[in-house]
Formats: sequence, C-alpha cells, structure tokens
Amino acid sequence: MEKNKSHNKLSTLKRTKLDHYHSPTKFRFDTWYALEESTQRLRDKYRRGDNTAKELEATRQGLETLSIIEEYTAFPSQDDCQYLKTLFDGEDYSLLAQTVSYIVRALSSELYRTRTIDLGNTKELNSLDAMNEASRRNDDNVNNRHYFEVLIVDDGSEEDTASLRDSLRQVRRPEDNFIYDVVIVPSLEDALIAVMFNYNIQACVIRYGFPLHSKNHLELLQQYLTNIDDSSYEDTPEKERGPLLADLIRTLRPELDLYLVTNTAVEDLASRVSRRFRRIFYRQKDHLELHLNILRGIQDRYQTPFFTALREYSRQPTGVFHAMPISRGKSITKSHWIQDMLHFYGMNIFLAETSTTSGGLDSLLQPHGPIKKAQELAARAFGAKWTFFVTNGTSTSNKIVVQALVRPDDIVLIDRDCHKSHHYGMVLSGARVSYLDSYPLHDYSMYGAVPIREMKERLLQYREAGLLDKVRMLLLTNCTFDGVVYNVERIMEECLAIKPDLIFLWDEAWFAFAGCVPTYRKRTAMATAARLLKKYRTDEYRAEYEAFTERTKDMSDEELLHERLMPDPDKVRIRVYATQSTHKSLTSLRQGSMIHVYDQDFKHKVRPSFTEAFMTHTSTSPNYQILASLDVGRRQVELEGFEMVQHQLELAMALRERVAKNPLISKYFRFLVAKDLIPAEYRQSGIESYYSVETGWANSSMEQAWDQDDFVIDPTRLTLYLGKTGIDGDTFKNEYLMDKYGIQINKTSRNTVLFMTNIGTTRSSVAFLLEVLVQIATELDRDAEDASQAERLINQRRIKSLSEDLPPLPDFSRFSPQFLRGKDATTPDGKIRDAYFLAAEPDQSEYFLLDDGSIEAEMAKGRDLVSATFVIPYPPGFPILVPGQVISKEILDFMRALDVKEIHGYQVELGLQVLTEEVLAIQAKKQ
Repeated sequence: MEKNKSHNKLSTLKRTKLDHYHSPTKFRFDTWYALEESTQRLRDKYRRGDNTAKELEATRQGLETLSIIEEYTAFPSQDDCQYLKTLFDGEDYSLLAQTVSYIVRALSSELYRTRTIDLGNTKELNSLDAMNEASRRNDDNVNNRHYFEVLIVDDGSEEDTASLRDSLRQVRRPEDNFIYDVVIVPSLEDALIAVMFNYNIQACVIRYGFPLHSKNHLELLQQYLTNIDDSSYEDTPEKERGPLLADLIRTLRPELDLYLVTNTAVEDLASRVSRRFRRIFYRQKDHLELHLNILRGIQDRYQTPFFTALREYSRQPTGVFHAMPISRGKSITKSHWIQDMLHFYGMNIFLAETSTTSGGLDSLLQPHGPIKKAQELAARAFGAKWTFFVTNGTSTSNKIVVQALVRPDDIVLIDRDCHKSHHYGMVLSGARVSYLDSYPLHDYSMYGAVPIREMKERLLQYREAGLLDKVRMLLLTNCTFDGVVYNVERIMEECLAIKPDLIFLWDEAWFAFAGCVPTYRKRTAMATAARLLKKYRTDEYRAEYEAFTERTKDMSDEELLHERLMPDPDKVRIRVYATQSTHKSLTSLRQGSMIHVYDQDFKHKVRPSFTEAFMTHTSTSPNYQILASLDVGRRQVELEGFEMVQHQLELAMALRERVAKNPLISKYFRFLVAKDLIPAEYRQSGIESYYSVETGWANSSMEQAWDQDDFVIDPTRLTLYLGKTGIDGDTFKNEYLMDKYGIQINKTSRNTVLFMTNIGTTRSSVAFLLEVLVQIATELDRDAEDASQAERLINQRRIKSLSEDLPPLPDFSRFSPQFLRGKDATTPDGKIRDAYFLAAEPDQSEYFLLDDGSIEAEMAKGRDLVSATFVIPYPPGFPILVPGQVISKEILDFMRALDVKEIHGYQVELGLQVLTEEVLAIQAKKQ
C-alpha cells in the first residue's frame, strides 16, 4: 500500500540493520541499553573536553528511534521522550545520562508497573537506593494492584489527548482493584502496531473518526502489518472505521476488551456492532463511566471461580467426617513420622483438600457451580463452544473423545505415529483403524506429518468402495513432538469437500499455548473451526464454490488430488475437537488437561455419549488442586498469555541465533531448520530457515510460510543435531545433559535431542544451555586433540553411524486378512481390538527371538507373522507394530538397528509376541 511518508522520522537516521532482529521488543531494549552507554560516554567525554561527534550522533539516533517506538507505550511516554530531547538539545549531558539510566532500570525492574514515575523529580535520580526505596513505596495504593495499559485511538490534537489522559487519571479511586495508564495513537495502523508491540495493553477505546495509515515507518514495527490485508479497509467510510478496527484487533488479540466512543446514532450502531464491543458510548464525556467499565472488563477476566471457591473453603473452620484423613492436614499434624511432608508442601494444600461428596464445592462429573463457570471461561479463552477440565492427562482426554464419538466398526483415519493413547482408544472403541503414514525423515530417525494427499487418497478410496458413510473421524497430532505444524484450514476444507460431516480430533497436547498469539492461532483447531463456520455462511464463498463445482464436475479422483477442494456450504458440518495438555505448555499442575469442542452437532448428537465417556474415564475423586491450577492457568492466558508466549518465542529465536553464530558450538551442533524437517514440496513459500548468519531473520518469509505452507516448524521446538559429535541422542541426554549439568529434556532420536522453550523459560536458562554447549564442544575438541589413531577411527565410525548409516524408517505394513473386512478387502482398515483380545489368552500367541534366525525361517515358509501386541520403542515413541499387523522385513531391520533401552511390548528374553497360526485360522473362519 502507498503510505504518507511526509513525516518519516527515520529519514535522518543512519540505516539500522533491522533484519538481524526478530523481535521489536528486543530491539527496543537493546536500543535503550545502547542509549544508556552512548549517553554515559557522551557525558564523560564532554567533561574531559574530548571529541564527542561519534557519541552525539549515536545519542541522536537512539533518541529519535526510541521516540518512535515509545509512541506505543505508556512508559516512557512521549512527554518523557521529549524531556530527554530537551536535555540533549540543552547539552545537559550529565542529567541526560542519569535520566536514561533511571529509565533503563525502571524498564528492566518493571518499576513503572508499581508506581507513577516522574522523571522531573531529581531526588529519585540521585542514587540506586532511591529507586529501591521508590519500589517499596505505596503510591496511591498502587503497589497492591495489578497494572495494565489502555489503548485509545484518537486523532485529536496534543491538547485534547493530554486532557483525555489526565481526565482518566483523575477518576482513579483508592478502592479500584487495578491500576492502568494510557497509550494514545492516531490511526488504525498505529492501533494494530500498538496491540502487537505492547503486551501491557489489555483494553482499547476507539474514538470517533481517525485516519487509516500510520506515519511511522520503522520497518521492524511495520512488520506487524504484513498479514493485514489493507484492501479490506482502504475505502472504508470514516464512520465504519471503528467497527473495522475492532474486527482487526479481535483477529490479532481476541482477549482484549474493546470500547467504542462514537458521535453517530448509537442506537443504530449498537444493533449492528454490539457483539464486537463490551460497551458503546455516545460522545463520551463522563470519563468515570468509561473508567469503571474498563476495570469491570479486567475483573471479568481476572476472576477464577473454582480457585476462589477453593481458597474460601480452605479458610473455613470445618469438622471432617468424610473419607479423607489428609483433609485439613489432620492425618499429618497428628503424626510423629510424616510431618516433613507438611514442611515441604505447606499447610494450604491440605486445607484445600476435600471430598466432592462433602458439599461446599462443585463436582467435576456434574458441574453446576464454580467448576461449570471456570469451564465456560476457559471456552471463551480458547475460542471453543465448550471446554471440559480433565485431571488425569491428555491420554485420558483422548480416550474420552474417541469413546464419545466412535462406535464399533466406524472407520477412523489416524496418523500412525500419534500418541499411544489414541491407539489404545481405538482398542476400547472397537473402531476399524485406517493408518496414515507420515513422511519419513530418515536422516534424523523421526517422522514428519501426514501429507494432505495421503488423506485425500484414503477418503476417495473409501468413497470408491462405497464405505464413505462408515468413515467417522480424522485424528491428527498438531503440532508433532518435533514441532511440525499442520495447515489445519486446508486439511479440514479438503477433507470436508469429500466427506462433509467428517469429525476432526486434533491432538494439541503440546500446542495449548498456540492460541495466545496470532501467528500460531491461525493453525489451531478452535480458531480454524470458527473461521470456517463463518466463511461457509457467506455469499462470497457460495459463489466461489459454484465456480469450483462447474470447473471440477468432470474430473477424475486422480485429478482431484491435485485440486484445492472446497466443501458444499449446504452440506458441510463443522465438527472439531481438540485435546490439550495444559500442564505441558501453560500453567497447570501435572496431568491438567482440557478438551475443547467446536461441534455444530454436539448438543443434539454427542452430549449424552460424551457425558457417559467422561464418567467412564474420570475419577470420582478428582484432584482439586489440578482443577484450581487449570482455572488459574486460564486467567493467565487471558491476561498475560500474549506477553509470555511472545517472550518464549524471543528466547527460542535468540537461542537459535546464538548457536548458529558461535563458531565453537556450530562446529559440533546445529538446530534443524525448516528444510531439514519439511520436504520442499510442502514448503510452498520456499522458506528454508527462519534465521541464517548471512542474511539474518526471515521475518516476512516466516509469516508467509505460516499463511500458506502445508507444514511449518514451531520455532520454540529446537531439535539439536548430534551427528558430528559421535554421541547418540540417548547417551547425550542422560550422560551429558542430565548427569553432568542437570538439564532435563523430553525427547531424543538416534542423532538428535529436542529442547523446548516454554512460558517459564528464562534468559538465565538460555544462557546456561549455551554455556553447557560451549563446555561440551570444548571437551569434544580436547578429546579429539588427545585421541590416539585408534580412538579417532572409532569416533569416525560413530559419526558415520549417526550421520550416514541410519536405518530407514518403516511404513505401516498391513493388517492380516483376519482383521480386515475379508480376504478381498479393498480398503486397509483393520480391527485391532480383535487382535488385542486374542492375545489375552496365553495359548493363542507365541514368541520369536529377534536375532536367532527363526523369524526369517518362518517368513521363508510363506507364513505371515502377526503381532499380538503394541511394540513401541522409546525413542521415537510411536508404535512400529500394533495388534493384528503383519511383521515386515523393514520393521525387523529397524528394530535390530535400534539402540534404545526401552521398547514397550517387547521383552528381549522372550522376543516378539505373535498370534499362532491356529488362532488365525479360527479367526479366518469367523469372517
């Protein structure tokens, strides 16, 4: 779009290499730190009478850059930036340096959140002790109140905006539960930049008319507008710009409270746009009413119904006569032997222990009070129609959803390398399982994800066989353990085009945090479901669909595989479920999980069976502490999830950059990038890496990839390649990271280890990891220097084994005919439940050792050896055999090449458990 560049404040600045910054927030703080350094050098040189030209230019550039950045923050304000310029222009370099240092410390310590800072108060600038004392003061009772910022979009004069800011400050009351400051921007684009850049913003007040375009052309901030289609607002009438801006902000940060102040007929406007705003005001003059509504909106998100109820319960004096001796800590306080447990945990956790049958709190099985309200708030936070809390992990959440939706003999399409709970769920439900193979990454002994072509081919195969009505569900993992993220919208659209009532279960166990930021959110199940439902109801989509059907009406199935398919808007039903391990990527105690539902047919088709499945798998004595942590975790998502996930991303990006740029670390280690983990055919954007030492950050390409590519890589998953070290993943995890340095990780492959940043990761943690990698690399260097010729040869062989001689990953072979639809079956779905329970009888299975040649001897006779159990090596953690599957040569080769210590379902002393020929013959006769 063509922008007004008449007031480009950067025109006099030396070009900054912003492409070496991924995060505008990091750029902001780095610029403040650089300004602190330059002002101190300027002060010292000026005092000595030295040449200050270099320092003057650096300080001028820093001040001008920061004056642009701080347009979007409450502290430092524009007035503060102007004050710094006044000191600079007046050559008061001593006070300038002192004031800049004060600002830097106020930002790093977040002092501005606890009190109002007056830079003109020189007493506070005289010593660091003054700042520490200031942080302890209770200024207007601010210290005990949570701080946030309110964005106001108003193109008024400086006098008008200053008056508005002062008016809102004046209506503060001592009894207010929260404290806020104000950020005022003049245009639609400035508002969008502000809500993305400033994570303190929790509410937005949109006033009257305002221009569309920003006069700010700082490239790093302009990147926030990259994914905003300017054609959608270029010709918007002035009176419609408020609702338009609300829609755009809701796309970026749906958790924000929005308020509209208008001078048009409020009655007419309210009937059209009221759902976008918490409140609409007509020519707002009474700022107290606005102030109270802003605080009420924050209070609504701050509330935690169940956690609050549990705290209140813990404070009540009660007599305990129910079945929990530990309740109120009685069995511990009376003990002579276990009071160390009380000392370790503290008293509150025991005061909050109770029985659901004792009254006073809510029941997870039939919620009607605070748990019900907490789940409703969670549904709002995660964009679901319904949300359910689960206290025994996403393994149980997965089984609940499968049991609720799948009937015996229903066909379920499922990625074969998904979590084992899904496979066991198939056993419980009696489904016919149609396994989908992910693309293999042989070089790293891991799988990627299932290509869309594989899903379409399978659905078209069932349509050709006349069995499409039996296909019930598509079950996929998003994102995968290794960070491969699906294009959820494309998959759902194209699959619904073939089967319009297909149910989707997205396992988002490791992706609960994704709804907090817009780039990730677009690839989540709930956001996509809502987007598609809205899309299919538009006249524009209907016209596109009619053109599509006309163009493709005579196409063969093979030709349709190359088309972007579109579902029939008159037939399509949006039926989407997501299971999330809240405890894995958000704040919750271990085993805290949520089930999110966006199903048009849930109320009248699923609710009864879902309730029964929930009852089946949920304990009648759920852990109240887990429930309370889920409630509090939801509050955090709505009030600071955006900030914390952005920080998580920044640390992950910094870690990638530091490893790539460090010559010693990069000699032995590197993080795998997009081109390593996603074949080129699935990267339509052409992106190869988010960062390279030569070109810096590929910010625009990264956004493009997340918009259109079949698969993208979650930057917070950092897969470290070990091929050059000669150390396998399991050894590196245990003997190096854990035993030597106390670093814990979840996953390894034969030649990789996976690090993950999360919302709890700190800069200190990242620095420690970098330090450890340097120490390990130094040790490897030293060992290489001291090695004998024989030792070098051994190490070379290890390196070759890890980087070249890797066993190919086996695809799913096939089900034995006894578990298919018959000998002449044309579809690959099998019933693993039947095979699973056949193996329960000892005389119906036998064992073959892996390395004595007996398996090959049986295969040479033409016998199909059929697995009786799940066989799951850790790593990689997916089943390479399931009950009823025929054992192939490729699977045997893979198992023999594995060097892991843990293989579930396989006992080295016994061998592979297979079904006997006799029981298979009996099974064949029953078909």
